[in-house]
Amino acid sequence: MSEQSRTLPPEALDAWADALRERFDLAPEELPVALILDLARDVALGVARPAAPFSAFAAGLVAGRAGGSPEDIAAAVAVITAMANEWEV
Repeated sequence: MSEQSRTLPPEALDAWADALRERFDLAPEELPVALILDLARDVALGVARPAAPFSAFAAGLVAGRAGGSPEDIAAAVAVITAMANEWEV
């Protein structure tokens, strides 16, 4: 697979998000693409690129344990983003 074929245009990302929502019966607010992408960016820049995927997973896990509401998702993302912004090696 070439690097170019692994880069999604916005409409393809939207289609992927829609497929995930349909498959797992998720509402749009339960899969906030922009929020998760911002989290990944902040962690990648503040900590390291490899930290982004598992930080997003951790946000989902934490949000799920808290109840899984859109507010729980936003709270978990906010905490992890703050940690990444304050991270010093």
